[in-house]
Amino acid sequence: MTVNSVQIQTSKGILKGNLVLPENSKDKVGLVVFIHGDGPADASYNDQYKPLWEKLAKQGYASLSWSKPGIGGSDGNWLLQSMDDRAQEANEVIEWAKKLPEINDRKIGLWGASQAGWVIPKIVKLNKNIAFNILVAPAINWIDQGKYNTLKELEREGATKDTIKIKEKEFDKELELLNRDASYKEYVDMVETKKSVSEDRWTFIKKNYKADATEDLRNFYSPVKLFLGGKDINVDSENTKEVYEKEVSSKLLNVTVIPTTDHFMLKASLVNSKVKTFFVGLFAPRQLADKKYYKEIQEFLK
Repeated sequence: MTVNSVQIQTSKGILKGNLVLPENSKDKVGLVVFIHGDGPADASYNDQYKPLWEKLAKQGYASLSWSKPGIGGSDGNWLLQSMDDRAQEANEVIEWAKKLPEINDRKIGLWGASQAGWVIPKIVKLNKNIAFNILVAPAINWIDQGKYNTLKELEREGATKDTIKIKEKEFDKELELLNRDASYKEYVDMVETKKSVSEDRWTFIKKNYKADATEDLRNFYSPVKLFLGGKDINVDSENTKEVYEKEVSSKLLNVTVIPTTDHFMLKASLVNSKVKTFFVGLFAPRQLADKKYYKEIQEFLK
């Protein structure tokens, strides 16, 4: 593959990105537009997208990804965005990409992980030319996802019932602050400075904590490939599967649950080892993801 640096002009400023093209492609190619999950992601997601870019290139697809606003030279601040803002930004990027001479504008699809589950259904409402959608471990409801993740993290750490009850009360208190649009100072006073998130992060949470994908899932009009992990402690895979199967037409939806993988589609041997994952990512990044994940993406695109 050939990785090209690009600058994408949007209504909110310039986004710095990567356009990845299959080597030696003579005809126009399909395009997979990458929609990030949470966090300060650069265009390659710290190089973690590269193995998938390579798989897509071998199949004759280009990939397009960009650094979030305020990251990697992109204008703006991603922490000031709502999910609707993110969808509008992505739609502008797609419209930019449609004009590229290398791209077949009838074969533009979306790939997105985690938080992208709130963004992608909004993109397809804005843009009626999306050919396919690949969603990896998306959540349905922001608040439910937060509770689920908090409890699962505590379970994994072997927390006592008393500790879990304390955390649940803290979670409910934060939710109470959000519901009454509390200031950052009120939030810090409640949780103590050492436990608090940044002021921008608090603003981001306030903008998005009511996010729920349920109704937006009805916007899909092109094939949807949904990946879920049986070991996911970030997102409740059973709940996501149930809601997708209820809200997305069975003619469009294709679900793959990989029982041994997690939120990041890691192979089973890496799921509970940050050390192993780090070294595999450093020396053999193609070996990070579960083989079934790559295989199913290839089958879906065929």
